[in-house]
Order: sequence, then structure tokens, then C-alpha cells
Amino acid sequence: MDEHMRTASRISRLSTYFTISVSLAAYSMPFALHAQQAAPPASSTLPDAPSVQAVQQTPELQRPAASPDNSGTMPSQKMPLVTVQQSGTINGTVTDVQDEVIPGATVALAGPSPGSERTTTANDNGFFAFADVMPGSGYRLTIKAKGFADWVSPAMVLSPGQVEIVPDIKMVLEGGQESVTVYSSPDELATEQVKIEEQQRVFGIIPNFYVAYDPSAPPLTAKLKFKLALRVSVDPITLAGAFFIAGVNQGVRIPDYKLGSAGYGERVGASEADGFTDIFFGGAVLPALLHQDPRYFYQGTGSNRSRLRHALAAPFVCRGDNGRTEPNYSTVGGDVISAGLSNLYYPQADRTWTVFGENVMISTLERTASTITQEFVLRRFTSGPKGKNSAAQSSQ
Repeated sequence: MDEHMRTASRISRLSTYFTISVSLAAYSMPFALHAQQAAPPASSTLPDAPSVQAVQQTPELQRPAASPDNSGTMPSQKMPLVTVQQSGTINGTVTDVQDEVIPGATVALAGPSPGSERTTTANDNGFFAFADVMPGSGYRLTIKAKGFADWVSPAMVLSPGQVEIVPDIKMVLEGGQESVTVYSSPDELATEQVKIEEQQRVFGIIPNFYVAYDPSAPPLTAKLKFKLALRVSVDPITLAGAFFIAGVNQGVRIPDYKLGSAGYGERVGASEADGFTDIFFGGAVLPALLHQDPRYFYQGTGSNRSRLRHALAAPFVCRGDNGRTEPNYSTVGGDVISAGLSNLYYPQADRTWTVFGENVMISTLERTASTITQEFVLRRFTSGPKGKNSAAQSSQ
């Protein structure tokens, strides 16, 4: 295959990979009422008035009271306007007794009148809000979260235009406990953290195990690094992804195997070998030897520019097991080793320094696109505890 065509094909594959990565990636206005009761029209028919003689003979007969302007007509009456500006807002943040936010809690608002009940869900920061709440008394919140006892607010009175911030929403564990399991060593805590991360899946399907949503997550032992790498490698969705990538590669003839079912099978094997060696060396062997953490630590706070810098730097800097920031020799080295080992099973035409360099570059760009997507998109679509290890505290 001509080198120009080969380079174009690999750029096409990079575009396809980036599209796949980004594709993984991640909220009635009442109408004013205006009722007006008009005065009877002047042309309306009135009962026959009594004669002048009858009026004179009946001095007790009282004439209708005139309006203040002595015009003798009744002014029209208008009902007060009910506008959006008169409505209020009720909001708050759901936390536990240790002031850790509780995302995903169900918040129900009961109003003073039947049919005014409303329900919402606390966001990733534990925050919730009910807008356009009509003034009144007797409002009450009921909050439910898995593993916690229900929390019920006292009755609230909402004035027109008021923003009511509900204070001290502190949920306790079921059974009234305020303390939780205490682990005797960081290794036990790290083991529990990995169990949490192994439940994280994008859309509840795609593994998202190598992301730590808890910024204080303890370092992984060498055993846990190998366990996590193996868990990702043998996951059915990972294996299915190898078949999908092989289909994409079949279309662009990368690697340069023949077409047909035999060539597709060879590309499946090459795709699986590429992924396994990258995860095994970049996620387990080198992190264990160099004492580095292979996970991406989600920032989630600060400006978008700060978060973008954090995501762009992740493929090149990492957290060491000592908690310090270090050059990411593990990830870069894993990409280089994986690209080098591909010479063992790629066809002869693809065993060149150009192909080697392209494979390293593509792996780096894929990882950069992945970290950006992780930081700005995938958290909202990731099921599971999202690494919030609120149920485990290390002893001092």
C-alpha cells in the first residue's frame, strides 16, 4: 500500500476513534391571570322606574348610592394579577452528618393544596431547587436516599418572591448511625475503593473503571493495579469493542491483512492484543514498578479552563503512590511498549518506524480525547457510586 494512502487511512481511523470516544461522552411558565368584571353596559334594559308621583308619595324609597365621582355609575372591579414575580423558590443541598454531599437523592415537595406535590432529584453536588412555587404556608420537604433514613423538613411559609434556602439537610444512615465502618489500613480502604470503581459504567454498560471521582482516593497496591487491569481486559464489553474496532479497521485495511473473514479474524486478534498490552503494561506493570497511579482523577470543580488544563495534562502527568504529581512514565511507556509489541503480529508491511510512531501518536491522542470527555461529559452518564467513598473512612 502506498505510504500516502496508509497515512490517510490512519488519520481516518483516528477520526473514527475520536468520534466514538466523544459519542460516549456526560435541564411551564404559568400564565398571568387577569379577570375583570365589567360594569353593566349603558344600553342594558332596566326595570321600569317608578313614576315621579310614586317617588313623591314614597319618601322612604332610597336612591342608589352614587360613585365617588358623583357620576351615578359603578366603577368596574378588577381581580388582582397573579404573576410569576410573586412566586418563590425553595432550594437546598443534601448532605450527610459529615457534610459530604449526597448526589441523586429524591426530593419531594408537598404543598398546602391538593395536587401541588412536586418531585426532583439532587444533582452531582447534592443541590436541588423548586422554582415558581406559589406563596403559602405548610410547605414540607421529604428527602430519600439509598442507605439513609428519610429526612423530613419542618413546615415552611413562603412569601411572594422569596428564595427559601433550606438549612441543615443532614441525612443519617439507616438505623440512626452517624459513624461508619473504620478500616485499619489504607490498603483495606483502597480495596473498597476499587470495588466502587468496578461498578462504574457509562450508560450502565461500558466499563469506566479507571476513573477516580474521589480526589482523596488512597493509592493502589501492586496487586490491585493488576486486578483492575485484568478486570477491564476480560470485561465482555471490552471484548465486544475489539470486534467493533476490527470492523472499522477492516474498512480502512489497517493492519494490512487480507480482506474477508480470515482478515477480519486477524484484525480482531490484533485489536485485542493492542488493547491488552496497552492496559497490562500502562495500567499494571509499569505503575507497579514505578509506584504510579494509573487512574484518571476527576477534578469537577473550578473554571472550565482549569478543568481543561487538568484533562489535557493527564496523559503526561500522574499522581504517584506518594501523593505527588509526577511525569506519567507509566502511560507513555505503556503506549510505546504496546506499539513495539505489535511488530510480533502485524503483517510485514506494517512493521516500520513510521507505523510505530503513528500508533504511539494515535494512542496518545485517543487518551487525550478520553480524559477531556471524562472531565466534561461522562460523569453524568456513569452509573454506580462514582467513586464517592462516603462509606469508608481510614483511621488515623
